[in-house]
Amino acid sequence: MAEAVKVLIIGSGPAGYTAAIYTSRANLSPVLYEGIEPGGQLTTTTDVENFPGYPESVTGPDLMAQMRKQAERFGADIRSGMVTTVDLSSRPFHVVVDGTTEIKAETLIIATGASAKYLGLPSETKFRGQGVSACATCDGFFYRKKDVAVVGGGDTACEEASYLASLCRKVYMIVRKPHLRASKAMQQRVFNTPNIEVLFEHNTAEVLGDESGVTGALLRKNDGTEMKIDVSGFFLAIGHHPNTEIFRDQLKLDAEGYVKVEPGTSKTSVEGVFAAGDVRDPHYRQAITAAASGCIAALDCERFLLR
Repeated sequence: MAEAVKVLIIGSGPAGYTAAIYTSRANLSPVLYEGIEPGGQLTTTTDVENFPGYPESVTGPDLMAQMRKQAERFGADIRSGMVTTVDLSSRPFHVVVDGTTEIKAETLIIATGASAKYLGLPSETKFRGQGVSACATCDGFFYRKKDVAVVGGGDTACEEASYLASLCRKVYMIVRKPHLRASKAMQQRVFNTPNIEVLFEHNTAEVLGDESGVTGALLRKNDGTEMKIDVSGFFLAIGHHPNTEIFRDQLKLDAEGYVKVEPGTSKTSVEGVFAAGDVRDPHYRQAITAAASGCIAALDCERFLLR
């Protein structure tokens, strides 16, 4: 027998938890499933210094724990589990959790976030967490006074490289193209940092390492020549992909797979389904913008149910 739920929230970052705070205060008894990464991407970061209200900064895990507690204080039912299939063809929507638990939801708030992209090399997977990372602010500290590499040529890559340069002895930037895609200001910062070396027109052929972790990388130049660099840390900064696989044929997504919403709202192409946070935002991807869009989704959802 499927459980009947008024508001089902999928995902548990700042967007999901904020939506839970608002919908539970509106007496809508939301049920939230935390998914594969409770707390979302912020749980992999260290200090969050730009979230308003924390003048001394707060760690990502602490901020998420506080948001979770706040949602629970107002009665949100927060559960561990992963939504595995959804059927949005008719309301109430039919949702299956962990392949077994069935739920009929009157409304749905999607806050499944986005995940960092990897190159897809077996050696990269092998050393993930042992020198391979997609978050410089989380893991840079472990590579103080060591040599590291950053893959990517956009703003994020330049930001990560600049951050790592303040900790590490040397930072190599591995850039596929003959130029950086980043904004002029970010490019300037990189070129003005003496311990960053940009390797243009290079691809990573393999991440090298032993039982202690990453020891280097084998790079291939666009003309076919190869070179080896000795590094202890290998950081990916080549973008994110939204976690929208289960909604692919049921909701309008953009070319990158982000959920499309009506401008100025959280309304998706299916009535009664709302989207919040990084799953619908390829541009800003901040904790504060995710939280704000969680609030918008909750208010849109509340108005929809009142109607």
